[in-house]
Amino acid sequence: MAAKVATASAAHTAMLDELKAAVEKMGLRVREERLLREVGYRVHSGCCRLGADQILFLDRALPPAAQIDVLVDELAGRSLDDIYLSPAARALVERAVKEPRDGGPEAHGG
Repeated sequence: MAAKVATASAAHTAMLDELKAAVEKMGLRVREERLLREVGYRVHSGCCRLGADQILFLDRALPPAAQIDVLVDELAGRSLDDIYLSPAARALVERAVKEPRDGGPEAHGG
């Protein structure tokens, strides 16, 4: 059982690393931070512009699968013609293009 958990964790880590690299190749900076939540507003993982920079904030508190979803959703809205993705990563992005998630950032638990 522990071996399955370790394998799944390693697979999530590898997918996260690949997707983060793809997002960065598109000119976005990925910042992994603990996004604080306070009464009166909710902060979500996602892309924003700060001056001339585009930054994708990724909440470290999210489980790996939710972080992958954030990255996949960002890639699904962009042209990937010049970006190499493994077949598994490309399948995730293509599925997100065909079947967008309802609820936007709320779907990520953030």
